[in-house]
Amino acid sequence: MPRISGVNVPENKAARISLTYIYGIGRSVALDILKKAKVEEDKKMKDLTPDELSKIRKLVDEEAKTEGELRRERRENVERLKRIGSYRGDRHKKRLPARGQNTRTNSRTVRGNVRMTAGSGRIKAPSAK
Repeated sequence: MPRISGVNVPENKAARISLTYIYGIGRSVALDILKKAKVEEDKKMKDLTPDELSKIRKLVDEEAKTEGELRRERRENVERLKRIGSYRGDRHKKRLPARGQNTRTNSRTVRGNVRMTAGSGRIKAPSAK
């Protein structure tokens, strides 16, 4: 398995799909990287030459924020929101949806109100034998 940016990418898939296994690289960024590296997007990762792989590695490291760096940046942004006391920061602290989603009927698991089925809360009637 080729290793790019600290991630083992699948070798039996097309290069454009394999690159999306890296956190921070989606379809459009993967296509841009392959275009700049002059690699066919439908070529499988196992069929790439070592030269092509090194070009892709170099472009991923230079152009895209990936993995640990991106995760750290997102965590710092959320911490900043919490620290300044913004509404979004308060929602993050309470582990509730922060982008205006409805919480009356949705986000049950976040609120701790998990129901398996509609009738699971009912007490079963004693059976007469």
